[in-house]
Amino acid sequence: MNTAVMAPQPTSAAGRDTADMGRLMIQCPDRPGIVAAVGTFLSEHGANIVTLDQHSTEETGGQFIQRTEFHRPGLAAACEDMRSDFAEHVAGPFDMDFRMTEIARPKRVAIMVSKTDHCLLDLLWRNRRGELDMSVAMVIANHPDLAEAVRPFGVPFFHIPASRDNRADAEQRQLELLQGNVDLVVLARYMQVITPDFLERIDCPLINIHHSFLPAFIGAGPYQKAKQRGVKLVGATAHYVTAELDEGPIIEQDVVRVTHEQSTEDLVRLGADVERTVLSRAVRWHCEDRVARTGNTTVVF
Repeated sequence: MNTAVMAPQPTSAAGRDTADMGRLMIQCPDRPGIVAAVGTFLSEHGANIVTLDQHSTEETGGQFIQRTEFHRPGLAAACEDMRSDFAEHVAGPFDMDFRMTEIARPKRVAIMVSKTDHCLLDLLWRNRRGELDMSVAMVIANHPDLAEAVRPFGVPFFHIPASRDNRADAEQRQLELLQGNVDLVVLARYMQVITPDFLERIDCPLINIHHSFLPAFIGAGPYQKAKQRGVKLVGATAHYVTAELDEGPIIEQDVVRVTHEQSTEDLVRLGADVERTVLSRAVRWHCEDRVARTGNTTVVF
């Protein structure tokens, strides 16, 4: 019998009335007075706190992270001024990084893919059903194989051939499409190395998904290698992309138990199932401003 280990599920904003709803995500050195300053600011700007989560990485001297959802009548018109005032009167004095967003404005997301379709189609399907609150701006693929699969979703599909032989030219063409047009790039089984130059120029986060055997079973055929070693767990890891290959801060992971009775094909199928769910959770949590990066780790509210 297969037993899945399920992670806690943050409540989705899907289905809620998001008009005049905002989110504030802050991160700064921990010290007294932060919560009071944020609460006072929101109150003085006519906002009512709806939910609030916070975490300190250490009892003293750590990082303080807080996620707040608030309601403010006329937020769309007031949000830019609120950001400016917050930067001056709260973020500055507390040496604070922050994001203040309107929930009614979903993040613009690009999906990059090669030939494998399960993660791509799952994201598009969940987005169409309203389970992922995001606007899919485009799909970029280094092979043309999935163009017809994407067509029914009404998302622009761009085929940009990419390999180690033309990586610089391919990344330049990708950047021409992405720069300034998206808030997040999702690598939905995009089987090419992302260069440090691309990461520096893209100016938005990237999320990647892969099997969670790493650092074991590197390279081609990981499930066959895992079967030969008699693994008992098959899983997936979603993480932010950094210049160090597959070493970025982890957002979400999950596993499913397997036995000797299952074939390599069974392991591949189960692995694909886990990859779909893990990636969709990671993307949803990022789009709902639930993820804070601190060093090479994350806090997920």
